[in-house]
Amino acid sequence: MSSARQGPQGLHPVVAAVTERVVERSAATRAAYLARTRAAAETGPARGRLACANLAHGFAAAGPVDKAALRGTVKPNLAIVTSYNDMLSAHQPFETYPPALKKSVVRAGGIAQVAGGVPAMCDGVTQGRAGMQLSLYSRDVIAMSTAIALSHDMFDGALLLGVCDKIVPGLVMGALSFGHLPTVLVPAGPMESGLPNKEKAAVRQRYAEGLASREELLEAEAASYHSAGTCTFYGTANSNQLLMEVMGLHLPGASFVNPGTPLRTALTDAAAARVTELAHRQQTGQQGAAPIGELVDERVLVNACVALLASGGSTNHTMHLVAMARAAGIELTWQDLSDLSAVVPLLCRIYPNGSADVNHFQAAGGIAFLVRTLLDAGLLHEDVQTVAGPGLRRYTQEPRLTVDGGVEWFEGPSTSLDLDVLRPAEDPFSADGGLRVLTGPLGQAVIKTSAVAPEHRVVTAPALVFEDQADFLQAFADGALDGRDLVAVIRYQGPAANGMPELHKLTPALGVLQDRGQRVAVVTDGRMSGASGKVPAAIHVTPEAALGGVLARLRDGDLVTVDADRGVLTVEDVDAVLARSSTGAAPTAEEFAGTGRELFATFRATVGPADQGASVFPPVSVHHGVPAHA
Repeated sequence: MSSARQGPQGLHPVVAAVTERVVERSAATRAAYLARTRAAAETGPARGRLACANLAHGFAAAGPVDKAALRGTVKPNLAIVTSYNDMLSAHQPFETYPPALKKSVVRAGGIAQVAGGVPAMCDGVTQGRAGMQLSLYSRDVIAMSTAIALSHDMFDGALLLGVCDKIVPGLVMGALSFGHLPTVLVPAGPMESGLPNKEKAAVRQRYAEGLASREELLEAEAASYHSAGTCTFYGTANSNQLLMEVMGLHLPGASFVNPGTPLRTALTDAAAARVTELAHRQQTGQQGAAPIGELVDERVLVNACVALLASGGSTNHTMHLVAMARAAGIELTWQDLSDLSAVVPLLCRIYPNGSADVNHFQAAGGIAFLVRTLLDAGLLHEDVQTVAGPGLRRYTQEPRLTVDGGVEWFEGPSTSLDLDVLRPAEDPFSADGGLRVLTGPLGQAVIKTSAVAPEHRVVTAPALVFEDQADFLQAFADGALDGRDLVAVIRYQGPAANGMPELHKLTPALGVLQDRGQRVAVVTDGRMSGASGKVPAAIHVTPEAALGGVLARLRDGDLVTVDADRGVLTVEDVDAVLARSSTGAAPTAEEFAGTGRELFATFRATVGPADQGASVFPPVSVHHGVPAHA
């Protein structure tokens, strides 16, 4: 039976139709992936198949008790893969997780070892710097690092410790290459609220206009990003957390509990106990093991798309969801997202789509209410596997501490506690999800409209073409953009050109121009994520300029139209533009020297287009389920 037919009777027909076509489109590759995954699953601990010398290497550094357990062939051994570093606030809490997880696993009847670490970098630190050119590539490095960590055949399940932008998708992609293992993602939670996002954004814009000093700007930023935990705005990091929960890869209610709290500790312990139970089920051939490769199916991925749209999440997930799907043998497209967006209402206003942060969202009812209202509206598949057990309705529950410091779950709110932040499906902020695909002679792009006022969603204006956001910002500082309508074209920023860095710094300057009454938009083959904010931004344009996309033929003065209402991205006198030779050029190898960029030449040469996940990995082959070679 196909996935679409397994939904509730009230499943929305568009959600059912999109799921059905994903199932049909992916039939061969998904079957090959599952065949490979199921062939890897065996009863009994994985280490039981290792030769004596191999096994001895695997437990040589263990303490006497763990060594004795690892020598045996009864208890499951859990891999801990961690993204800990103590520079980045979101990952700093993971410092203490491995020893705590080990104790919890032992109490649950298993053993645990730290299998490996993965890099964790932050776009917030690297934005505007050369290091940002490594950011998107780091996702695939993390996937490979996860695979290496799990490659020793010592493990029967996995606990993945990660939060932010590329880390979570990379962990999932790597874990899917070991799809026979039960796997739980373990979050660290958001920092407590600091300076309100609206006030921070106002200081940023004043600084862009020269009306605030650098000291004022730094003080505002430090008051906003002020402690351990995830940044509290709703960017890619917190979109990751919400998606992992709706996909059933977190325990219910785990995403947005602050670090250092008793409930956070209890949830971490519960994650360890749960994956131990799942691994034991797998070892003994019981039902309900829910290995990650079986769990992440077409329905779960459609649910993730719906949750992203309903919450106004990061546009980076138009690439990450596609890439995660491909890792599971599933072909998801931008058109699937766009068609879902037409029927999925926008239910959340979280900065940059509103003034509230994720702590306020959590207090208003959070993921438990969001899942409840989407299920009740027939917009989510309920009949899915989750790490908490069968059925997504489990995720309408919230956790609370028990008297002995454990955790139990109870039904979450049936109504929103703040309608300015979180609304029911029958009374949305917007009837659609605010994410659309634009198509036309300039290529295919995505645009996030949830924070763009209706009067700004259609812009026709002369192009001003730049090949670096720094050049655009210099033109803004020089007053060259004053008093004119324009479409800023920032090209040669795609995956193959320079790694597709985030172009966060465009938004404050464009916002100033828009506030002055100018009609402005941006068109780029780069990324802007949620940072596009109130300015219409056609992003992830593919084919990118570096690979012959039409953006490479644009010149200053070409009349460009960004029409989010009709889904159009076009230029006047198309034939004349297409007849031109390309202008400008992608950065040369010499320009990539330094800051580690020279190490990623192979990535730049092999990375796929944005609409296929911007990944260096080929899709699953239908031949024996092994990766295809180009």
